[in-house]
Amino acid sequence: MKKIFTCLLSLAACFCALNAVCAAAIPAGAGPVGYQENAGPQVTAQSAVLMDALTGQILYSRAADVRRYPASTTKIMTLIVALEHGNPDDIVTVSPQAAGVEGSTIWLEAGEQIRLEDLLYGMMLVSGNDATVAVAEHIAGSVDAFAQLMTAKAHEIGAVHTNFVNSNGLPDDNHYTTARDLALITAYGYKNPAFAKIVGSKDWSLFRTRGPQYRKLENENILLWIYPGGNGVKTGYTEAAGRCLVSAANRDGIQLIAVVLDSLFMWNDSIALLNYGFQTLQPRQMVTAGQIEASVPVLGGRSRSLPVKAEQSLTVPVGGSGADKYSVKVELPDHVQAAVHADDPIGTLEILYDGQEVASTKLLAAKSIEKKSFFSYLYQQWCSVVALL
Repeated sequence: MKKIFTCLLSLAACFCALNAVCAAAIPAGAGPVGYQENAGPQVTAQSAVLMDALTGQILYSRAADVRRYPASTTKIMTLIVALEHGNPDDIVTVSPQAAGVEGSTIWLEAGEQIRLEDLLYGMMLVSGNDATVAVAEHIAGSVDAFAQLMTAKAHEIGAVHTNFVNSNGLPDDNHYTTARDLALITAYGYKNPAFAKIVGSKDWSLFRTRGPQYRKLENENILLWIYPGGNGVKTGYTEAAGRCLVSAANRDGIQLIAVVLDSLFMWNDSIALLNYGFQTLQPRQMVTAGQIEASVPVLGGRSRSLPVKAEQSLTVPVGGSGADKYSVKVELPDHVQAAVHADDPIGTLEILYDGQEVASTKLLAAKSIEKKSFFSYLYQQWCSVVALL
C-alpha cells in the first residue's frame, strides 16, 4: 500500500509540473471567465487570496469577496467548531443518517462507536462526509444546529460573507463563502495547536471497533508531501464549486494561507501563491529573549530601579504593504514593592500590527532586589543629612 501511495505521489508531482507548464503558457487575459490582471502570480482560479496568518495582511487577491461554493473546504470550520465544543476523547455513536450520507466517506456503520478525534482526522485527511455528520450530531444534536454554530463562529471571526447549512460542503444554494472569508477562518484555526496538528498530519491510524481494527489514512493534500514547509489545509471539489484548495505553509515562523476556488490547476495555483508570499515576506526578530526592554521603580528595595527582560523572542513577517504598521507596546506597573526575585513576571510586551496585538511575551525581572532593612534605611537617611552639611 505504501509503495502504491508513493507512486501516486510521484504521478501527482509530475502532473503538477505538467500543469505548471500549461498554466505558464496561458497568455494574459486568457484565463477563466472573470479573469483580471493582478500584481503577483497569474492563477487560473476564479477567486484567490494569499494571506499572512499572523497579521491578516492580504498579499494577493482576485475576486476575493465574490460568493462561491466552498465544497469540502467547509470542513475547516467544522473542525474549528468541533475542537471548541467537543472533547477529542468523546465517544461518538454513529447514527443511520451519518452512515448513509453521500459523497466521500470513511465507511462508518450505523451504531458504531468511535472517538471524536478519529472522526476529525477522518474528515480532514480523506474528507469523510459521514464523519462530519457524526461530529455535528454529537456536538449540536443535528446538522442544522451545528451549521448555525458554524455560521455564528464565522461571523465572529469576521467572515461575514459566509453562510453554512451543512457540515461537509455538499451543494446548497444557501451554503456559500468567499476566498477572503476562508482565509480569515483558516488563520483563526491556526491559533489552536490542535487544529494545526490535524490539518498538518500526513497520515493517521484510525481505530475502529468494527471491521479492521486500524485503518491507515493518508492525507489527500499532496502539498504536505511535496511543498517545503507545507502544513495544511483542505481540498474540495463538487461540480458546482469546481476544484478548491485551502493550502498553507510555514517557513522561518511565517505562516501563509492560500485559497483558490474554482481553479483549473489548483495545486499549481497554490504553489505559485505560496512561493510569491515567501518571496514577498521576510522574518524580522523584533524582540530577543533576555533582552532588557525597560525598567520600573522599586519601593522599599536596596535598588531604586528594576530592569525587566523579555521572556521570549518575537519574530514577525515584514514586507508587502504592511512593513510600517508595526509598533511595540510595553505594559508595566507604576512601581513594584521589594523584595523582587529574578524572573518574577512584572509586565508584558506586545507587538501590534495596525493597532491590533499579533504577538506578546512576558517581561521578567532581570535581577533580584532585596527588601531594604531598617538599618539600611537609617544609613541612607544619615548619608542624605551628611550630604546637606
